[in-house]
Amino acid sequence: MKSSKPLVVAIMGPTASGKTAAALAIAKSIPCEIISVDSALIYQGMDIGTAKPSDEERSQVPHHLIDILDPSLSYSVKQFRDDALRLITDIQARSKLPLLVGGTMLYFKALRDGLDDLPSADLALRAQLDMDIARHGIAALHARLRELDPITAERLNPNDTQRVQRALEIILLSGQPMSAQLDKANKPELAFELMPLTLEPSDRKVLHDRIAHRFDLMLSAKPGLIEETAALKQRSDLHIGLPSIRCVGYRQAWDYLDRKINRDNLREMGIAATRQLAKRQLTWLRSMPDRQVIDCLSPNPTEQILSLVTARLG
Repeated sequence: MKSSKPLVVAIMGPTASGKTAAALAIAKSIPCEIISVDSALIYQGMDIGTAKPSDEERSQVPHHLIDILDPSLSYSVKQFRDDALRLITDIQARSKLPLLVGGTMLYFKALRDGLDDLPSADLALRAQLDMDIARHGIAALHARLRELDPITAERLNPNDTQRVQRALEIILLSGQPMSAQLDKANKPELAFELMPLTLEPSDRKVLHDRIAHRFDLMLSAKPGLIEETAALKQRSDLHIGLPSIRCVGYRQAWDYLDRKINRDNLREMGIAATRQLAKRQLTWLRSMPDRQVIDCLSPNPTEQILSLVTARLG
């Protein structure tokens, strides 16, 4: 049965799956505005390594939650949810379709399922975990998390110090894994119907080839990823511990500029990290049974998405 609630469309998928192209195709046929669901696109001055939509693409349809934050700052899941709900209401008031587009699956989950009631930060425990990281490295803490909460460990980047530390903090404070507590969270009643459409590859190798090609283009562009990272590195307030600089590609380029790795290492490690990101994104997607899957490698994925949205709008 068709819902009486207004429609909000979500286009999700791993990196390099064609989400931007699909969103722009919809925008050509249906009055809409795009809300970016990407924890990297929020940062100003980080365009190449994030594959940010071009000025030309952004001129075709209004985009939101892009270039909203200086790289020295952080942006919480709660901030995203609050901003997204506000923007959805504003876009609907303009009689347009809100189109959520991106690959930060934790943002999608927070919007759909609400925020959990997890324990607050404990400064003493956090200080202890900081010391553990300094002594043993983040890999050791991620291995510990994998023993205590394998579901959360699988979803997190092993090098994401902030989230790995927080997941360990939650289980040590509450005695329960973060994954179990998220599953028990009470889902809010949304004022709209969320239509989740996902672009997923039928052949993982082809997606990997796409990722490698796109990373090569980032490196060969003039200016490219290295030059963009060098400009960020000139700022005294930016460092490798910030969420912005830990973004895939920038972290490796930062190490290259610090002469910790050579250019070949930069390419290999950047591509490998991007593939790992795609793997984690697909893991999140598989946990969403209500999604409608479109093969991003099929001849006409954008037409399929447009057809599904048009049929739903009726």
